[in-house]
Amino acid sequence: MRSIKLLALDLDGTLIDKKLQIQPRVKTAIAAARAKGVRGCIVTGRMFRAAVPFARQLMFDAPVICYQGAAIIDPDSDEVLRHDCLKSETVRELIAKCKADGKHLQLFANDQYYVEQENEFSNLYAQLSQARPIVVGSLAVEFAGLPATKAVVIDRPEAVTGYLKELETAFARKAYVTRSYPEFIEVLNPAINKGDALRFVAAHLGIEMEAVMAVGDSWNDAPLLEAAGLGVAMGSAPSELRAVADAMVADYDHDGVAEAVEKFILQ
Repeated sequence: MRSIKLLALDLDGTLIDKKLQIQPRVKTAIAAARAKGVRGCIVTGRMFRAAVPFARQLMFDAPVICYQGAAIIDPDSDEVLRHDCLKSETVRELIAKCKADGKHLQLFANDQYYVEQENEFSNLYAQLSQARPIVVGSLAVEFAGLPATKAVVIDRPEAVTGYLKELETAFARKAYVTRSYPEFIEVLNPAINKGDALRFVAAHLGIEMEAVMAVGDSWNDAPLLEAAGLGVAMGSAPSELRAVADAMVADYDHDGVAEAVEKFILQ
């Protein structure tokens, strides 16, 4: 049994549900791991301000990986340790494509997100993130010549798979395109992903990757699980994530994170 020194946890669908709650058994297991000296790291697509409350609740002091790894921020000092944006020209092209295709687009900058109109898609995101958008008349004008931390295209799940592939083709080598929630396509700087960000944090803490356990539940967690010495997929994970996982645990409703911590850290 390897000795785990860093526990890296995805948020939505892994550590929390749509009610933003952490299960009691999960809290107890994580507290026991922290008492053994294991460091804790949140790894999420969320904005920093929507992620850091969970790090602080669990007394995690490792840098928070947010925006799928585009920003890495110290939860105590709010110091930005790394920030990799989408280039302004890529942002401009993405705005134009989504406008032509009639897709709902959200752009993120300065730990805020911007939309041209509030609708069912922006409301879904606001409910999950507990943060309201800034509504602007034109994203093209608002972001003229400016980069963005990330972009999110939101659509009905049945339409997302095809449009994700379309964006991957259109922005090959210009952006990293991934899927988080079934409704969300996330578009980011091509150099980043959750796995690369986890390597940065582990090096920052002086921890070897073999001593890192990561737990996730969705498509965008594949690089995270591949990077960790021990990659654990939740029971709700799609087949693409299961294929790269070293181990499987139960889903959120059945305390999957607690199962992983109890089995691989506390035993």
